Amino acid sequence: MFSRLRSDIQCILDRDPAARSTWEVITCYPGLHAIWLHRPAHWCWTHGLKWPGRFISNLSRWLTGIEIHPGAKIGERVFFDHAMGVVVGETAEIGDGCTIYQGVTLGGTSLYKGEKRHPTLGRDVVVSAGAKVLGGFVVGDGAKIGSNAVVIKPVPAGATAVGIPARIIPSRDGASADVTAPGATRFEAYGVTLDDDPVGQAMKGLIGNASSQEHQIALLWQAIEKLSTTRGPGVPGDCVPDDAARKECFEAEKLNQLVGK
Repeated sequence: MFSRLRSDIQCILDRDPAARSTWEVITCYPGLHAIWLHRPAHWCWTHGLKWPGRFISNLSRWLTGIEIHPGAKIGERVFFDHAMGVVVGETAEIGDGCTIYQGVTLGGTSLYKGEKRHPTLGRDVVVSAGAKVLGGFVVGDGAKIGSNAVVIKPVPAGATAVGIPARIIPSRDGASADVTAPGATRFEAYGVTLDDDPVGQAMKGLIGNASSQEHQIALLWQAIEKLSTTRGPGVPGDCVPDDAARKECFEAEKLNQLVGK
């Protein structure tokens, strides 16, 4: 038991640069208090003591601003950072090493009792501020949920979900989508990713393709113009129209800046 308490404290010291001491973490971190109060509430719930479990959960909500249903399953080294306004539903499961920020909802989309209504977070998942994860699906290990994202479908391991409704930025070689160095793994506060929104990536791909096509067309017209001036066999002298695109005018760099380079 004491080793688990120590790991609860240490994970906060590891992930929050504002944490200066063990005593500060124990006395001033409501996310830690919510975890410690949830454990007796969950014990009561799983042993048939439903009302005491709900009462402890409600007391924890008053004291910490974090609402965790006593039926929810929470792993080790879970950190609720700031976490005011967090809501965790009855059938939600949070894996080891997860980090959850303020305003997050792990909610259900079904009204039927007895079924899996809330999401399951794998290991080392980061759910950023204001995100809503709604439904009984799985968010894979190492995934990241962007701030204010609304996730309504499964997220693969290592991927990042952003937007409303959330779109998926795939992982790179099984690593998190925001890892830039090969084989590197690191904690990213608020799940910030260096990659763009998937729509932005698609737009950049279209811009690059259009720019490449214009370049090829310009080269073709230049080649035709050269053949026309030399008047080779079978090549008429007026085959190049006056409005032929001999030079490139497609502003690919400017368009990339508009969509976010």
